[in-house]
Amino acid sequence: MSTDTIKVYDAEEMVVGRLGAKVAKAALLGDNIVIVNVEKAVITGDPRTVISAWKEKFNIRTSYKPSRGPFHNRRPDKMVRRMIRGMLPWPTPRGKAAYKRIKVYIGTPEKYADVEKIVLEKSRYRSMKQKYILVQELSKELGWTHPEVA
Repeated sequence: MSTDTIKVYDAEEMVVGRLGAKVAKAALLGDNIVIVNVEKAVITGDPRTVISAWKEKFNIRTSYKPSRGPFHNRRPDKMVRRMIRGMLPWPTPRGKAAYKRIKVYIGTPEKYADVEKIVLEKSRYRSMKQKYILVQELSKELGWTHPEVA
């Protein structure tokens, strides 16, 4: 296993599920993964259905002490990272180690601005007739506000 390899993926116009599957597999193989522009990734499906499913998820809580969780993220980077976690064998040490090798960013940090980014053409969302919602739009619908709104 090579642990020093860093792969930078650009999530713009990528379907989250397809990108996540590739990223999860690469992380399991020992690569360090960086995903940039995650807020521009696409979730396929009718926007109203996707939003209502996520809002329903937010109602899940512990009835006797809600402060114990479960906690659901509204930030695009944390949402996508959690989706990828679902594609890893989480209970095993191998799955947890792979999850730690995945970094997700909103926008592109200066550190990775000049690095060549991997664009998975088969994961790109092409059909504009089909219904879809961007991760950023879903996050805003769930109550997230970007701190750099000027």
